[in-house]
Amino acid sequence: MQNLIKRIIVLGSVVLLIVLAFKYCQFKKEDDSTIDYNTNLIQQQILNVGKLVVTEGHFSEVITYKNQQKYLMDMVSFEKKALVVVNANVTVAYDLHKMKYDIDEKNKTITILNIPKEEITINPDIQFYDVEQSKLNPFTGDDYNKINKSVKANLAKKIENSTLKTNAQNRLISELSKILILTNSMGWKLQYNGKTIESEKELNQDLKL
Repeated sequence: MQNLIKRIIVLGSVVLLIVLAFKYCQFKKEDDSTIDYNTNLIQQQILNVGKLVVTEGHFSEVITYKNQQKYLMDMVSFEKKALVVVNANVTVAYDLHKMKYDIDEKNKTITILNIPKEEITINPDIQFYDVEQSKLNPFTGDDYNKINKSVKANLAKKIENSTLKTNAQNRLISELSKILILTNSMGWKLQYNGKTIESEKELNQDLKL
């Protein structure tokens, strides 16, 4: 009788161990599945964010171009001049397809490794009015190159002094904040330059380019 009881106890212990082991494996499987699910969500959000963020602007300016050619010890000169009207479309873009990041599933952390620099494109439309020239001092390709170079230099200064680059950065921060919102909602962390980003304000401060 005692042997029978011992056998029942041993058998019951074995069954209990099997059940506990099954439950543990099932728990681990569900936990791993949750991590995979979270990682897939994050990767999908990064793919959604990974696009070309473009901010457009328009600039206009008027330039008077003059040039003189002098002869006979500067006693005789021939002048050429023109009124140059410039209308330019400018874009400031961030190609977030080029953004580099790392996903640490174990520590539930996304680390932004690199954010691409802005790409500034200037497309000027240059029109000439009131052109005055002479056969001894005509407009040449060199004049047009000088005017084009001067126009782009002036436009670059205007862009720096405008809000176009700031607006582009704000749009960039807005896109990246979508990753921050998702990571916060899932209990993950977003890091950049060794610091954990906890709010859009910090994102705006720490991701200044």
